[in-house]
Amino acid sequence: MPAQNIRLTIEYKGTAYAGWQVQADQRTVQGEISRAIYKTTGKDVNLIGAGRTDAGVHALGQVANFIIEHQLSSQRYKEALNYYLPQDIRIKVSCEASPDLHARRDAVSKRYRYLIGREKSALYRELRWEHPVELDLGQLRLAAKLIVGEHDFAPFCVLASRKPNNVCLIKSARWFSIGPLLIFEIRGNRFLHSMVRSLVGAMVNLAAVEKDNNPHNLTLEQFRDIIEFSTEERVIFTAPPQGLYLVSVQYEKG
Repeated sequence: MPAQNIRLTIEYKGTAYAGWQVQADQRTVQGEISRAIYKTTGKDVNLIGAGRTDAGVHALGQVANFIIEHQLSSQRYKEALNYYLPQDIRIKVSCEASPDLHARRDAVSKRYRYLIGREKSALYRELRWEHPVELDLGQLRLAAKLIVGEHDFAPFCVLASRKPNNVCLIKSARWFSIGPLLIFEIRGNRFLHSMVRSLVGAMVNLAAVEKDNNPHNLTLEQFRDIIEFSTEERVIFTAPPQGLYLVSVQYEKG
């Protein structure tokens, strides 16, 4: 039988996992799905994810693919894998992709969302950053405008994960509010390790209405300089993982 390239769209709550990527002696999303594929088909596969989300980070639309020779139809993998998966990981769609689709290399853009709760909650603390400090939404929006375009985001990347080229094209970035939530959405062609969380942490720092005496407080002008004149110095502000969601991944090929 011919091999199929199976494409999955995946939703998960990342709280209980050490991130997407398989790690020794750690529970990961990739590991759980690979295990479910083995239980369904009896075969080990190379499961490729579009984004390697960190521990505690969630996904609404992670994309992954794997190549397999098996009689199960592509659409039935959704039901079959969900039977074996824990309740905090759900396959939303399974379909056959073009034979050469690679979920990570062929992604042309990704969209992330970050949630900040302006009040404490007994129910949602694992799903957002609870930060009941007054923030200037106008300052946040001005900072977001500075991010849009092509920039070297090395200062917002974990030092050990920097590449020879750290330039990313950000197609959109915006802040808005819904009730007690502050929401940041960003879409770009690529993202560096911890880049979104570092950007959010820096913007929250500069938008705090009441400044303390911390010498590391940022101004909007300093943030602009970091974006426009990238240096090797690491930005020290990193928002916690539980507020971050991989929303969707876009491709040119199916």
